[in-house]
Amino acid sequence: MSLYSHFHQRLHDLYPQGPLYVAFSGGLDSTVLLALAARFATEQQRDIVALHVHHGLQTVAKAWPQHCVQVANELGVDCRILSVKVETGPRVSVEAAARDARYAALVAELPPGAALLTGHHLDDQAETLLLALKRGAGIKGLAAMPESKPLGWGVQLRPLLERARAELECFATEQGLRWVEDPSNADNRFDRNFLRNDILPRLQTQWPAFARTASRSAALCAEQLELAQALAEQDLPALQNAGGGLSIACLQSLSPARRNNALRHWLGERGLHLSRSQLEVAWRELALAREDAEPLLAIGGNELRRYLGHLYVLALQGEPVALAALQPEQWHDLGVGRLRLRQVPDGANICGALALNELHIAFAVPGLRARPAGRSGSRPLKKLWQEYGVPPWQRTRIPLLMQGDQLVAAVGMFICADYAAEADQPGWQLEWIAET
Repeated sequence: MSLYSHFHQRLHDLYPQGPLYVAFSGGLDSTVLLALAARFATEQQRDIVALHVHHGLQTVAKAWPQHCVQVANELGVDCRILSVKVETGPRVSVEAAARDARYAALVAELPPGAALLTGHHLDDQAETLLLALKRGAGIKGLAAMPESKPLGWGVQLRPLLERARAELECFATEQGLRWVEDPSNADNRFDRNFLRNDILPRLQTQWPAFARTASRSAALCAEQLELAQALAEQDLPALQNAGGGLSIACLQSLSPARRNNALRHWLGERGLHLSRSQLEVAWRELALAREDAEPLLAIGGNELRRYLGHLYVLALQGEPVALAALQPEQWHDLGVGRLRLRQVPDGANICGALALNELHIAFAVPGLRARPAGRSGSRPLKKLWQEYGVPPWQRTRIPLLMQGDQLVAAVGMFICADYAAEADQPGWQLEWIAET
């Protein structure tokens, strides 16, 4: 199958309609990608835009934006130049910082539903797998790069991931395409360049099919990762309490492999990605610490804690934001999450008889009592937090929907009985997206 036929088939399967955005560095890979995408867009009557990110890290790169605009125009494609500033810091490589800045700029350009095409190919996949092996990665790292993944409001597609760089070079030569050569690609101080320039050619000389078989291994790891995620999603509901804490006793009932899988998935949902050694430390020194201890493990901008036999993640960023008034049908940012009160014709969780002009959001109101829907008798909020297993450090971060001085709902926890809607009745739907 020709390179274009393959590209056409993959893009048609992955993204049958919608605008195309091409990450266009001006190098060989992205130039071939843009040429293929321009032809596809013309045939399919799709909108297409090339995006060139200018980092300003090399003197020679000053000419690249103009080159990219000229090549894109020759292909009948509009090219936008995105200038970024690369911020580096302790233990952050220039390569990683530039990649982060580049993707942030690209994501900012993507409208909802759009696809960003990148020119990653078979050799890139082999390099990514080798880098993951060097780091001692698990199946998530060894799964390398997926052909399609969510990105911002859209999706990132790699339609050339199954084709070798040599095929791209032949196509570019046949089509008379012009591209730039990045001199930093010859610098073997960068890990990926070292693999690309020294290691991968030797492997492919000895084993010509190495890149393809490595890609097959990555695909198999991706399948195993999908199964591991499905198993974790099956396990986690029974492991968590109402406050989102993870039961240590329930985790102990699982095999070590299944326990670690559930832990990794639960932590990943909260933005924490621990190495195997970090996970072992967390389990040994936090989960299995003596009962009267108050262990804490700081990880980046978060804390992993234990309370009443459960593990919790405390995000240190984001302070609660109280609201003096609440506008129905609008999302409100409360610092610890987003809230919306929406009127619905049925399936409401709050009754329709609310005094909207008295509604407000508060935090940590002293002396409050509440009777959650389905319970008899009211109790002090402090006692309810204990019953629900809400750790002390989370209690001041729970939004309280108030009508005057009366509690309507502890957002994300319960609706008070006096304000709960009857089943299948019209009223208000309280929607909540917690900070993760």
